[in-house]
Amino acid sequence: MEDKRTIEIKGLSVNYGKRRILTNIYLDIYPGKIYGLVGPNGAGKSTLFNAILKLTDSISGEIKIFNQPLNRVRTRIAYIPQKDDIDWSFPTTVKEVVLQGRYPHKRVGSLLNKEDYRIAAEAMKNLNIEQLAKRQISKLSGGQQQRVFIARALCQEADLFLLDEPFAGVDHLSEVSIISVLKTLKEKGKTILVVHHDLSTVKNYFDNLILLNQRLIAEGPVEETFTIDNLQQAFGPQLTVFQKAGLG
Repeated sequence: MEDKRTIEIKGLSVNYGKRRILTNIYLDIYPGKIYGLVGPNGAGKSTLFNAILKLTDSISGEIKIFNQPLNRVRTRIAYIPQKDDIDWSFPTTVKEVVLQGRYPHKRVGSLLNKEDYRIAAEAMKNLNIEQLAKRQISKLSGGQQQRVFIARALCQEADLFLLDEPFAGVDHLSEVSIISVLKTLKEKGKTILVVHHDLSTVKNYFDNLILLNQRLIAEGPVEETFTIDNLQQAFGPQLTVFQKAGLG
């Protein structure tokens, strides 16, 4: 029987020094869904991405992606880190950044071709940034910068998308544009995981919810998992009265 899981995580634990960040995580992630990864600051959300991508060493447990080790499927994964982890002062244009998404498909030393440029142009059009193609990324607004990196991920034509807080500090237009693109990817059978903080948009944005606070609190369809009880387990005192009021 064919294994349809995009990601299989079995018994994952992660330490930073003597500090335990994630404990005994079991997760199955399936294609054609947008997953919201939600939890308080320090819950281990970004650490989970780092473990999937093997960007951290202190790991126990097992992770398979498309039922294979990471090194065999790396080109099928697009990762968009938090904005603070990107050097926005680097002298490069929007078009050059988006075209970086094509390099995983190229042999070392080979040049970009017409098809690569066509795919990049289509990605920029989908994110409404084609008019910014020649602009330096340092000259963009926060929302525009985020759309550039989403376009780069589209240009990669990946099957798994990992987005770490893509809506942080972006304008409403950019947020609408980004979620529209993610929903289109979902309809194409792609798998999308999004680290997210705004509880008021969870029901509109995600199919499934992963609630994390160093351990897995709950995972499943949003309508079943997005409950006050689960959120209180995940956030504790950090779940403010204002946040609770927005959950109805």
